Amino acid sequence: MLSHRERCLIQALIACVFASSVYYLINYYFQTIPVENKLVNMEQLSPLDPSSFSRPELAVVTNIAINLSVSFEKKIFTGFVNLYVQKVDEGASEIILDSKDLKIHKITEVDLNAEVKYAVEQPHGEFGSKLTIELPSKNGNNFIFKIEYETSPDASGLQWLSPDQTAGKKHPYLFSQFQPVHARSFLPCQDTPGVKIKYTATISAPPQLTVLMSAIRDQTRELHDGKLFHFVQDIPVPSYLIAIAIGALESRKIGPRSHVWAEKEMIEQSAFEFASTEHQLQTAEAICGPYVWGIYDLLVLPPSSPFGGMENPCLTFVTPTLLAGDRSLVNVVAHEIAHSWSGNLITNRNFEHFWLNEGFTVFIERKILGRLLTPQDQDFSAVEGLADLKDTVKRFGEDSPLTRLVVDLKGLHPDDAFSTVPYEKGQTFLRYLEEIVGGASEFEPFLRKYFDTYKYKSLDTSDFKKFFIKEFSASGKQENISSIDWDLWLYGTGLPPYIPDYDKTVGQISIHLHESLSSWNESSEPSPVKLDDVKYMSASQIIYFLQLVLDSTPWAVPKLKQIEKIFELPKNKNSEVKFRWLRICVKSKWEDKIPEVLLWLNEVGRMKFVRPLYRDLYEWEFSRSTGIENFKANKKYMMHVSAYTVERDLHIHE
Repeated sequence: MLSHRERCLIQALIACVFASSVYYLINYYFQTIPVENKLVNMEQLSPLDPSSFSRPELAVVTNIAINLSVSFEKKIFTGFVNLYVQKVDEGASEIILDSKDLKIHKITEVDLNAEVKYAVEQPHGEFGSKLTIELPSKNGNNFIFKIEYETSPDASGLQWLSPDQTAGKKHPYLFSQFQPVHARSFLPCQDTPGVKIKYTATISAPPQLTVLMSAIRDQTRELHDGKLFHFVQDIPVPSYLIAIAIGALESRKIGPRSHVWAEKEMIEQSAFEFASTEHQLQTAEAICGPYVWGIYDLLVLPPSSPFGGMENPCLTFVTPTLLAGDRSLVNVVAHEIAHSWSGNLITNRNFEHFWLNEGFTVFIERKILGRLLTPQDQDFSAVEGLADLKDTVKRFGEDSPLTRLVVDLKGLHPDDAFSTVPYEKGQTFLRYLEEIVGGASEFEPFLRKYFDTYKYKSLDTSDFKKFFIKEFSASGKQENISSIDWDLWLYGTGLPPYIPDYDKTVGQISIHLHESLSSWNESSEPSPVKLDDVKYMSASQIIYFLQLVLDSTPWAVPKLKQIEKIFELPKNKNSEVKFRWLRICVKSKWEDKIPEVLLWLNEVGRMKFVRPLYRDLYEWEFSRSTGIENFKANKKYMMHVSAYTVERDLHIHE
């Protein structure tokens, strides 16, 4: 029996936690996202961005000049950056930056040729440390700070691969993943999408390797013991779009402004797979307006890449899981191309408004698909995306604040909030808005004007809302837009309040097969479906069929064995097909499939595949310990963001 004093203390503690972040407790109870190591000292963080210490409203970085050498032996970069800083507030006495696990050696104000005082505070978990530099007395409001430093071998934004982890097996490899807030582990910066900078970079690397960055390749010089690569990015970008990759890379020209880069073992396959890039790019321009970035290159990364693609300007990173051999997964490239406008040209001010990046991008991606194929294919893609959204909402819970379009990230790392919600719920909202104002003929001119009006800027949701209302009120659509419940769409939890009536023609064969096989008694009846019935199905139709199976009550293993033969699944190279098939096998408790699941998990690092499969292994008591042991044994080979999130999915707290 608790004493009165103990009860009061407990009640006070509960009230305090509830007031600061009630959803941590809810998510912890339902085992979705653990609460430990999430809360930081909120007074340290920016009032403009809950994921950054920087204060750009006081003093802002406008340009960065990077000069670094890479050491694969030590797994570090060493050198310096010059930060060009402008004082915004006349009363400002310091510039505040983000850093994470950086070893700062010295900071100098270049014009004064004098060292300046600085302080690096204790790290706040995954957010890193606040770096404060004193602004010295000087005429004018502009400063140049030379920061000499080195990165950590454990930098969260860098993935170091040994030769045996590459396709060629001879040379090491490095690539970055700075979204959402990992650029601070590569260089001291204002690591918030609310700050956009131009940058140059000079990188020294071993002579047998090639350096690529999210910028225009300016020149390469031979050194006595290596190569010097120089890059220029003249369009302002947020820090998360600084990107670097170093490896034994080759390229092939795939268009008038595009090359594909990869290790030589994958280069020909990559060139075949992405041959339609220019066509996609031209289609995107017809929808969104001129492409301003000059070149559009692709880099096919090693398998440990955590995302399907990363929209680094001038150099999109893509996963090798897109190499299906039949170009059936190149819609991911359409997605990354669309980011050239939504995300890169116009950027969410902070990651609470991530849907402005991703919802718009999915919306445009499907418009590209509709023009390259058919409007029915555009709708079918939305139907597939809706299935993924339903799965996410079911996992989080209908009332989870993480299912809102605009989320509250105070005290929560953006990696922990990452899901399909901003992608699919965001595009559904835009599809709804398009219907409200009269269709694509009305909405697409608005879209082009939106990109042209706000290019090179960072916005939040209120900025978009104001612009939308202003434009359509002026065009006589006031009555239409007055019916929009903005609060419900932006801050309501669960599934979207309205689902468009998508054309399901393309998916009818998948639905028919699912219905036929669901009612089939495989132990006493011949199969109602033969190989000839499915051999002309597209990859998307097979994927949708498997998604319907996955969403159903688990099927018996004997029936799944027949499905595997009918669809010839062991021969299928499409990663989306394999992913859904392996999930089906685990959910149906097909024990013999566990080794195949583990083998694939150890081959790919793409979070879209890895996280759900590990969660499935965890949910099944038979495979739980096996999944955890496999993760622990292979964690060191995973990109930080993948390992970090899977660790939480498996409820491992080390």
